[in-house]
Amino acid sequence: MSKTLVAFFSASGTTKRTAEKLAAAAGGDLYEIKPAVPYTRADLNWQDKHSRSSVEMNDPSSRPELADRDARIGDYERIFLGFPIWWYTAPHIIRTFLESYDFTGKTIILFATSGGSGLGKTAAELSSSCPGAKIIDGKLLNGNPSEEALKQWAESI
Repeated sequence: MSKTLVAFFSASGTTKRTAEKLAAAAGGDLYEIKPAVPYTRADLNWQDKHSRSSVEMNDPSSRPELADRDARIGDYERIFLGFPIWWYTAPHIIRTFLESYDFTGKTIILFATSGGSGLGKTAAELSSSCPGAKIIDGKLLNGNPSEEALKQWAESI
């Protein structure tokens, strides 16, 4: 059993491709965080203030429901947590995920994909959703990072 988990949420497939490469590079297991109701293209239209993603991100208490709660968090010491950046932070489904498990004593390393913004204060913002965990600002992994670059990064943490 690997002591490393790469958990990720991906709305369009970009973060998923990066997470798959990171899991291979880090020798970790892979877990996809899925919403109970998948996002449609219209749901992701950030230019529409009435789109599902816009409504969720404008409501700090929003916690989109997960499709499952099958992640075996207790089996892992180190968790890479990946997501696309929405409105300069993690999508609220990441908070749902963090609040659904006990991360006490775990190290969570963030990684993200983004069309224009960085991680900003995401680690600090998410810390209240995983008390007892050590959460680390990781990297923005845009483009197509090589498996070797991902391996070096994973080994450096």
